[in-house]
Amino acid sequence: MCDELNSKDAEAYFLRQGISRRTFGRVGFGAALAATLPSAALAEDIVEQKVTVQTPDGEADCYFVHPAKGQYPAVILWPDIFGMRAAFRQMGKRLAQSGYAVLVVNPYYRTMKGQLVPDTAPVIDSALREKIWPQARELAGTLSPETCVTDGRAFIKYLDAQAAVDSEKKAGTMGYCMTGSYTFRLAADMPARIGAGASFHGGGLVTDKADSPHRLVPEIKAGFLVAIAENDDERQPEAKTALRQAFDRAGVAAEIEVYSGAMHGWCPPDSMAYNRTQAERAWERMLVLFRQNLV
Repeated sequence: MCDELNSKDAEAYFLRQGISRRTFGRVGFGAALAATLPSAALAEDIVEQKVTVQTPDGEADCYFVHPAKGQYPAVILWPDIFGMRAAFRQMGKRLAQSGYAVLVVNPYYRTMKGQLVPDTAPVIDSALREKIWPQARELAGTLSPETCVTDGRAFIKYLDAQAAVDSEKKAGTMGYCMTGSYTFRLAADMPARIGAGASFHGGGLVTDKADSPHRLVPEIKAGFLVAIAENDDERQPEAKTALRQAFDRAGVAAEIEVYSGAMHGWCPPDSMAYNRTQAERAWERMLVLFRQNLV
């Protein structure tokens, strides 16, 4: 889970890489993010737009991106605790270029439109994190397992009404940090619709609560990828075993792996913990999962 301990680990890792905010500034934020993506990912012409999705609690501001022609499987992309921002829009665009209709959502729309992280910030470094962390924690506290499910249903309803979406194919859901658990909750709530779930450095997947995500696995029909950070595993080594047992007992296919050398937050390219090699491997495993299950 994203917290002060993980933040200190990430900052130490960031400094060891010899990367600076100034370095990002010289090449420009867009170029810095684009550089994290292999050129092979840029194969499809895409359409991207800001959209508003009606939910039971209001209007969610989202980013919808998809190939320019044809119909494709729908995917919900939930960002981490720092919310909607350029890095996640870039990730959504990359996924669309691989042949998916992707909705990148603002989970905080009830209390905040827009984003915490400015588009001019190349990385969420320690100074920016210190500035936005209190608000991020407060915003995260406004969400719950129930809002995850009601929002997810609304997002699927929106996607299924779009011309670019092939609603005959299963939908995917992917989440980072605190929203890793959202992939479990929506897959359990909509087993006939959700065909794949991917959790990246997800927090709170195994707890002692009755509604712990791992206890929802018997309700899930989707294939799963659970990518675990090494330092998260060090703090809760029993979680991977509990997850493995839950999926095996339910007869649900799941790839559960601790990513060696990867720290909490290693996937988003604007994270201090970003590890390109392991982020690419996790991304490729997600693409395999989607190809196999979103049919």
